[in-house]
Amino acid sequence: MEKTDELLLEALRSFLREEKVGWTLSISEEEWETLFQKAVKHQILPMVFDAVYACDSFHSLSPQKIEYYRQQVLRTVMIQTRNTGEFARLLRYLRDHQLHPLVVKGIVCRSLYPQPDYRPSGDEDVFISENEFPECDRLLREYGMQYADPAKNPEEEYEVPYGKVRSGLCIELHKQPFPPESPVYGEWNRFFEGAQERAVSIQMDGAEVPTMAPTDHFFYLICHALKHFLHSGFGIRQICDITLFANAYGKDIDWDRVRRNCREIHAELFLAALLKIGQKYLTFDPEQSHCPEDLMALAVDENDMLEDILGSGVFGDSTMSRRHSSTITLNAAASGKEGKTVRSRVWKSVFPDASSLTSRYPYLRKKPYLLPIAWIDRLAKYQKERRSRNNDDFVESLRIGKERVELLHEYKIL
Repeated sequence: MEKTDELLLEALRSFLREEKVGWTLSISEEEWETLFQKAVKHQILPMVFDAVYACDSFHSLSPQKIEYYRQQVLRTVMIQTRNTGEFARLLRYLRDHQLHPLVVKGIVCRSLYPQPDYRPSGDEDVFISENEFPECDRLLREYGMQYADPAKNPEEEYEVPYGKVRSGLCIELHKQPFPPESPVYGEWNRFFEGAQERAVSIQMDGAEVPTMAPTDHFFYLICHALKHFLHSGFGIRQICDITLFANAYGKDIDWDRVRRNCREIHAELFLAALLKIGQKYLTFDPEQSHCPEDLMALAVDENDMLEDILGSGVFGDSTMSRRHSSTITLNAAASGKEGKTVRSRVWKSVFPDASSLTSRYPYLRKKPYLLPIAWIDRLAKYQKERRSRNNDDFVESLRIGKERVELLHEYKIL
């Protein structure tokens, strides 16, 4: 692990403990720059900055750079505070109209942090039943929310993103937790059948926020991380979310059900590795969370996963090559058990089938015969992106994809 990765984890843990780091070691300006850039990629800059700004070593950074990052932090926190208030009003609006939205991740996870708005969210995730979707969609647009992609038919999508004009508020309205057409994780939706009936409300700043029951929500956080792991990875913030949630709601989590579900999707070692990272580098407390001892005792090396997480960025988008490598890992997950060769998986990563591209090219749903046009457009865009970035090319994507497929085997996800 690089020095700046160690510093990043130490600063993050200190923030979660409501402490400041006491670094007196020599940290060059270049290392400070690298540390803060990594924090930006993982969307944890406000937390890291808050933990380090008072230490002796911080003064090796120039006043101009200190002010630059301070302004970034202030802007991030200000935007998040505004969006949190806006979302609370929108949620109240929907509930006043007798709808039953369930909020997951974002605002619920943020509430577990010492300073909630230091944990930014790009959007808020809301689940609504299929029968309430048309009315919810109408009310959202009446409230001022607009479709993020007007070209898509909201009736045909499993999730519909919205944004509000002249506001930073974005939401994703889910009819189902995961895309049902996905050959890799579409079947995970069955675990959340009846989630509306099991829903609970939690108090947040004096308001009631409807959300999934603790067991459903905890397993959803695991599945969401695994989904990104099967694509191009996820960042350290997701482990914070999962372990803070376990610390807060562990006594109400049905760990046996979580583990049974994890075994069904080949994620038990994945979960054990996440929790071990949380215990070793963050603030996860197995006793406080009522985590089963035999789960923590599973023989799994979390270090390879941690290296992948640190190199990932918040949603596996640290580099364009890494983003494009997701086709390889997804195809491996879809076809690995069928005994298909690496060569066939690589071919499919370059020329995916229509079902894999419908989110990017909605017209393929009704006109799958236009798939070759989608391939040409996809490759043209990739070449354009490649030319605009250094060290991001097809060969690098293949290398990253191959290494990440090996990770999927290591944790027995494949």
